[in-house]
Amino acid sequence: MGVERTPKDYFLKFLKHLSLIITSFACLLPLISCVFAAFKTKEEFGLTSKVAPPENWLHLDNFINFWNDSGIGQGFITSIGVMLVTILISVMLGSMLAYVLDRFKFRGNALIRNAFTLASLIPGLAMQVTIYKMMSNLNLVDSLVGYVIMMAGTDVISIYILLQYFENLPTALDESAIIEGCTYYGVFFRILMPLLRPAMVTCMILKGVGIYNEYYNANLYLQNKQKYKTVSTALYTYLGPTKSQYEIICAGVLICTLPILIIFILFQKQIYNGMTNGAVKG
Repeated sequence: MGVERTPKDYFLKFLKHLSLIITSFACLLPLISCVFAAFKTKEEFGLTSKVAPPENWLHLDNFINFWNDSGIGQGFITSIGVMLVTILISVMLGSMLAYVLDRFKFRGNALIRNAFTLASLIPGLAMQVTIYKMMSNLNLVDSLVGYVIMMAGTDVISIYILLQYFENLPTALDESAIIEGCTYYGVFFRILMPLLRPAMVTCMILKGVGIYNEYYNANLYLQNKQKYKTVSTALYTYLGPTKSQYEIICAGVLICTLPILIIFILFQKQIYNGMTNGAVKG
């Protein structure tokens, strides 16, 4: 026999659904406005409401102009290349560091963990003066190699995600492998790393999206925009102090969002897979 609902229960349920609808509408409104603007002409964008649909959905001049004039092709190559190399370095270093911190108890282990926590609390902009001075002294400013090295620095969030996964993998796996003659390197690469796939994919997505959308560091350290243009700096081609072409910028936003959207659709199961169920079942 089901529990009888009171008018108060129905009212609270109505408020819950109403709040979800309002929140969803508020989140989707900027995206809808961007899609509408991308298909409008310059005159139509200036005269009509920003949430009004375009008169002609086949107007593709904004997309064509952005692709031809912004250098977005070069931006895709640079951003994706930097993203792939940085993800490889960052995730490998992060997973190795998480393995050492979780599996080996040594003096200073807690100190290192606390240092990472402290570093995550310091705003990145507060350290830019020091970082820029270091990059300049090493002649790494306006260098793609220097930009990759800086972006591949220790990712605290990824380390904590990987640590959480390591804590749910039983140490019996390590002990059994070592008894069979496996080295620590073999334990990590042949046994534990395959089990870390959901965590590593999650770290890759978070790190990749952050690098793909990065503008401040790309604009500051890749100063030669003709030689080094990323996706984010290409979007700012149509922004100026006196005049901005927002309809073309919105078209560019849709073009730049498409690769990330495809990646998200392909790996959404790994992204939403929060915790592993464990490697040993008994």
